[in-house]
Amino acid sequence: MKGIAFLSIFALTAAHAADVAFRTDIMAVLSKAGCNAGGCHGNGQGKGGFKLSLRGQDPDLDWLALTRDQGGRRINVIEPERSLLLLKATAQIAHEGGTRFAADSPEGAALFAWLRADAADTGREKKLARLEVPFTERVLVEPETSVQLTATAVFADGERRDVTRLAVYEPSNQLVRVAHDGLATREEPGESTILVRYLDQQIAVRLAFVPTRPDFVWSAPPTANYIDEHVFRKLRALRVNPSAVCADTVFLRRAYLDLLGVGPSAETARAFTADAAPDKRARLIDALLVRAEFADYWALKWADLLKIEERQLDPNGMKVFHGWIRESLAANKPLDQFARDIIAARGSTYENPPANWWRANRDPVTRAENTARVFLGTQLNCAQCHNHPFERWTQDDYYDWTALFARLDYEVKDNKRKDTNDTREFKGDQIVLIKASGSVKNPRTGEAARARFLGAGPPDTTPQRDELLALADWIVRSPMFARTQANRIWFHLLGRGLVDPVDDFRASNPPSHPELLDALAADLAQHGFDLRHLIRTIMLSQTYQLASEPNGTNADDESNNSRGLVRRLGAEQILDSMSKALAAPLTIEGFPDAARLAQVPEGRKHYHPLTTDLDRFALTFGKPPRLIASDCERTCETTLPQAFALIGGPTTQALITRADNRLATLLASGQPDEQLLDTLTWTILSRAPSGAESERFLAHLRSGPDQRRALEDIAWALVNAKEFLFRH
Repeated sequence: MKGIAFLSIFALTAAHAADVAFRTDIMAVLSKAGCNAGGCHGNGQGKGGFKLSLRGQDPDLDWLALTRDQGGRRINVIEPERSLLLLKATAQIAHEGGTRFAADSPEGAALFAWLRADAADTGREKKLARLEVPFTERVLVEPETSVQLTATAVFADGERRDVTRLAVYEPSNQLVRVAHDGLATREEPGESTILVRYLDQQIAVRLAFVPTRPDFVWSAPPTANYIDEHVFRKLRALRVNPSAVCADTVFLRRAYLDLLGVGPSAETARAFTADAAPDKRARLIDALLVRAEFADYWALKWADLLKIEERQLDPNGMKVFHGWIRESLAANKPLDQFARDIIAARGSTYENPPANWWRANRDPVTRAENTARVFLGTQLNCAQCHNHPFERWTQDDYYDWTALFARLDYEVKDNKRKDTNDTREFKGDQIVLIKASGSVKNPRTGEAARARFLGAGPPDTTPQRDELLALADWIVRSPMFARTQANRIWFHLLGRGLVDPVDDFRASNPPSHPELLDALAADLAQHGFDLRHLIRTIMLSQTYQLASEPNGTNADDESNNSRGLVRRLGAEQILDSMSKALAAPLTIEGFPDAARLAQVPEGRKHYHPLTTDLDRFALTFGKPPRLIASDCERTCETTLPQAFALIGGPTTQALITRADNRLATLLASGQPDEQLLDTLTWTILSRAPSGAESERFLAHLRSGPDQRRALEDIAWALVNAKEFLFRH
């Protein structure tokens, strides 16, 4: 008879039924078994007519679903052993989810005991204050391949309870396997983050499994500043040696591309290489930071992030907003003031350019999510429908935060859009204003949400200081703001954020170097949020200057900054560098001659037809359409169409075959062939040609009567070289 197994195994548990509480035990069992996961009954629609709150965010609804839904058919308090809840979870009857726990397991015992106690909604008085684990980071060197994770629940009344067996363990990747009882065992060498979760509390534990490397000897590289101290300390613990410092030619090209978005000239490259002064790299950084191109190129990054896009802002709105960003960067406006100006902006979007941020974000939900993402590095989307599964944000946090943006409104004077069917297109000035009232309904409660800062209290407002002004002040004082901006700067210079993706700070995505991120954030704040100061500090570090060539210990490292990360250049970097190297100015409609693609306010056109070859080039090389307020919308992946664009595309062809470009100047100079080719290689690759290259180039240049055509072939080969297309 069904249920006999339970009756015999758990006959002795009845005496302990009073020790099992629904809120602290049964809810934990449901999470441990995965019953309330998104792929099971925690799904928005439930499974098989049975729906639980995702990850147990709502015990009230879950108790009703278990005991009252469909007449309470899932439980049987008279004969607990016959309860569907037990029989399905232990696969004694057909269950699509399979066996969730064994009949003789502690989970089964807890459920049986709870059912024997009339399935009451008990444990309301037990409030979980926090969850504790003995460590949050551990390096395990072979032969050590496993570690026991434990979890202790601390309740508001002071009780401490070992919940190791009831806690859920969620690894971030497949490098580690975690057993039911919390034993973490290595599957492959590398780093993994394990989210330890019990009820509504969670803690991230970072584990690094390191090969023995018996011959490893720490190379003891010199440190330039605190950045190196943090990075090298971790590398030593991981038994990884950093690569050597990069050559001068590599550093020069890296610095130019990172700060100005274009490569250096041949004259600059030769002079820098010949300079024997020990401080030449520091002097180069200082010189580049005050160049006009720096403001152009870093304005491009913020234009991507702030969604400067024609359909929502119109051409004039794009122009004035982009111009304001560029002017702010040229003046070295502190990042906190820059952010405050944007968040607090209102009025005419033509006369007060930062108000265009609100013009591009048309409703409270979009404003709330994008403001949190850009300025606090936090993605809140998941919390719109349920408590965030990987962060501390609840659904109430989400809607209370969204309520801060409810009173924002617009006076649209005259929308002269081209496409009357496109409600996202706006053309004409708008007035951003704060209306007299506005609210957002919290769907969980059915009531209006109360405006509240993220994870904090309500804004302190007065008739002269509305919630936007209060919000601007709160955001720039938040530790999340400093950490986000420091991490974003690190990402743009090193190619990967300490938190990666850069706008996804959460417990289950901890920084690769937590102490370093804190130090960078503190440095930024202590120096008045000076963008150039932090850039200079990072670029002066040995870490930034490491070569990209791996050694015997760091070939597999992608996240610990043991070597430079090779990455493909962006669309603007490739085209502007090619135009500069070939002395072939771009023709950009509406801009003067010699304008660079990085100076154009607009993002990639994302609607058809793509009218120019430049539009098509930008599309091919990943320029973003700016529909998402994220650094991650821009792509630097390599694709086959990119190869075709570089080998025979109209844009590349036009620059190389242009009659009055650098190739014509070189041929007319009367230089010897060797010198001519040396200059061309320095111009495009920022280095001298190797012996083999010189030999082949000379042979090709002298192989036929058409020297111009031969030189074009060589230039074509150089701009298709990985050295040119990738930032090393």
